[in-house]
Amino acid sequence: MDGTKPAMESNAEETQDEGQESKGCFECCIKCLGGVPYASLVATILCFSGVALFCGCGHVALTGTLTMLENHFSRVTTDHATLALVIQIFQYIIYGIASFFFVYAIILLAEGFYTTSAVKKELQSDFKTTVCGRCITAFFMFLTYILALAFFAIFGLAAIPVFLFFNMWNTCAAMKSPDANITSPDSICVDVRQYGIIPWNATPGKACGATLGDICNTSEFYLSYHLYIVAFAGAGATVIALIHYLMILAANWAYLRSAVSTHEYQDIKTKDDQDVEAEARSKEGQNSSYS
Repeated sequence: MDGTKPAMESNAEETQDEGQESKGCFECCIKCLGGVPYASLVATILCFSGVALFCGCGHVALTGTLTMLENHFSRVTTDHATLALVIQIFQYIIYGIASFFFVYAIILLAEGFYTTSAVKKELQSDFKTTVCGRCITAFFMFLTYILALAFFAIFGLAAIPVFLFFNMWNTCAAMKSPDANITSPDSICVDVRQYGIIPWNATPGKACGATLGDICNTSEFYLSYHLYIVAFAGAGATVIALIHYLMILAANWAYLRSAVSTHEYQDIKTKDDQDVEAEARSKEGQNSSYS
């Protein structure tokens, strides 16, 4: 009996230690999860997805568009040399957009982590946010606003190729429809020169009838059309992400300002309480000296 009692006590102590250790791990996990800026995390994922769709699909769609124009609408290289240069410039811009937003989204996510921890420490301890930290948040808010306006313009420009390809696809679908009753299919044409994509002296410059139907059945047209749609959706997702970032930054800046005001009020109140207490002690000392 004497031998079993210490063994039981040691087992109980081990069980208690394990329980305390598991409780400590659980509290640590809850603390870590509480410091995650979920709004910034969602905006970052949405931004990464939108930029990846816009840049990846837009790059491939531009290449397919150039191939389709070279094969069917402008067979002379000099006629579409300017267009080829513009497409190449757009592709380089896409590289820059992808690189910039990858870095910028990570910076905004890090700023979200900083602001979340700073606000909690500001409210729960003597930690004070600096003027530099609040200025950085205000700067990111201004920069995000400018980027949101710029990408909103990109979102509008991304709708142009979708509209052009949709008109072409709709024309081909009307030719294939049995209810169209088209007596002369060769009279139905798509002239890309009227959109200013290629010059008026480009040959052939337009496609009619069966030739137009063959173009609509090519992989370049089908792939480019759907990739432009996905790129348009990606640009819209990026705009939503930037607006989300803007709301987060504005809220964080307001929280920091409110936390600073609260801290200043507490400091003033503490100082006033100390002055009142010191005055009361001095009066007590005077009363005791008189007595």
